[in-house]
Amino acid sequence: MKRSLQQIAEAVGARLIGEGRVEVSAVASIESASADDLVFVEDEKHLDEALRSRAGAVIAGEFARTLKCDRPLLVSDHPKLAFARAASVLRDGSTFDGSSPQRSVHPTAVIHSSAVLGPGVFVDARAVVSERAQIGENTRVGAGCAISSGVRIGRHCEIYPHVTLYPGTTLGDRVIVHAGAVLGSDGFGYVRDRKTGHYEKFPQVGRLVIEDDVEIGANATIDRGALDETRIRRGTKIDNLVHVGHNCQIGEDVVIAAQTGLSGSIVIENGVVLGGQVGIGEHARIEEGVMLGGQGGVLPNKVLRGKGVAFWGTPAQPLREYLKQLATLARLAKKD
Repeated sequence: MKRSLQQIAEAVGARLIGEGRVEVSAVASIESASADDLVFVEDEKHLDEALRSRAGAVIAGEFARTLKCDRPLLVSDHPKLAFARAASVLRDGSTFDGSSPQRSVHPTAVIHSSAVLGPGVFVDARAVVSERAQIGENTRVGAGCAISSGVRIGRHCEIYPHVTLYPGTTLGDRVIVHAGAVLGSDGFGYVRDRKTGHYEKFPQVGRLVIEDDVEIGANATIDRGALDETRIRRGTKIDNLVHVGHNCQIGEDVVIAAQTGLSGSIVIENGVVLGGQVGIGEHARIEEGVMLGGQGGVLPNKVLRGKGVAFWGTPAQPLREYLKQLATLARLAKKD
């Protein structure tokens, strides 16, 4: 969708230098940009390359504020963030004055008569929207999705193909769910009969709440609460192939990389960063701002604390201690 540079500058909080009526329709790298594209540079040494490109306009840092050139510039103190926000503006399906396009439902989609679809909702081929489901305005539901009974989805969400949302699942606004994700499935909870050795299923009747601005990667799975709720708080970003067990509480602006597995009833506080293939045992707690490196392991019921502290290894420990142990093992191996 084309936007004028003046509109983009206002939307992302950048200062426009040059002709504001120029329109762009997409973002691109400097190498692949066309005249309809917007590019960005964070480092002054790359500015000349951007200005020599075919791009219609350049987002640059404050180092470009006094530059005189024939290419429109959008100057920001955080050009990468401004570029990301501009990309969002350009792909937004609503019109710039806030009005919404007409609702569009593919002929092969199945929409229950009691479901409520807001203005501008798009439902693609073979998707199923069950009874009492609610979908907010300008949300897109991809091909083959299954939206179960009573599910609530907020505004401006993007649900990619073949996503499954179980009953009891609520999504906030601007949530992105990539293909194949399963949200709100039963947790892995069983009770063992000591007499027979057989396992009986523990009730999984809670719910899953995903707050605003969360992104969930392809083929991720997030379980509902057993009796209460699993909650993913505002702004958290979850990579592909991540599993979040029942009753987990994930804070705001948490980043979880691919193939991480969280057992049940874990608390992850605000601003935590989990590397790829991390494993965390049940009832553990990762306190605010902790960084846990790839393949790190946290034992059940343990607590990691220290804002800005990096942990590594299994069992996870502060990075400095972990590196000291590795160095000691290396010296011992040389002695042999």
